Amino acid sequence: CVDYAEVAMNKVFVTRQIPDIGLELLASKCQLDVWPGELPPSRAELIEHIQPADGLLCLLSDRIDEEILQYAPSLKVISNYAVGFDNIDVAAATRRGIPVGNTPGVLTHATADFAFALLMAAARRVPEADRSVRAGQWKTWGPKTLLGADLYQATLGLIGFGRIGQAVAQRARGFDMRVLIYDPSINPSDLPTGIQPVALDVLLS
Repeated sequence: CVDYAEVAMNKVFVTRQIPDIGLELLASKCQLDVWPGELPPSRAELIEHIQPADGLLCLLSDRIDEEILQYAPSLKVISNYAVGFDNIDVAAATRRGIPVGNTPGVLTHATADFAFALLMAAARRVPEADRSVRAGQWKTWGPKTLLGADLYQATLGLIGFGRIGQAVAQRARGFDMRVLIYDPSINPSDLPTGIQPVALDVLLS
């Protein structure tokens, strides 16, 4: 159970302007110090702002290492606004009794959407067509003008079949694509129907 009366006295440094819903939630419970710049704070600025902080909400662009933690004697918790935590020295934080949180999985579908958007844009030559129209080059439809390739029933090769790879494969099903994967860590018997494991050289060919 959290004593919000006590938490409300805590100071939290947020290293970037995150979406309002997150800042509003924090502001209702804590005293916020939010970095106003578009670029991340410099190391010196990070040290200055973290010194009085009880909590830190940082981004993957902020390196939170042993030296930084030495300047944060009051720090009780670190939250990383990222899927991973490579930017944080977790061992150093653990030695100081500071728990570290991250946000695993939150970008799986967004990343898969972008991957599929890029596949479609490349196959259908969308960026090239956009440049052509903006340059005033397009006159009328032609049977060979900016002719692209079908994604429907095409072959898709995925290197790695983790969360994002699986989400991309789900999207490929709607296009009736043949999906090949290379992932030595996956047991073929665990794969969904329609996913074919192959050697890397076969996938690339």
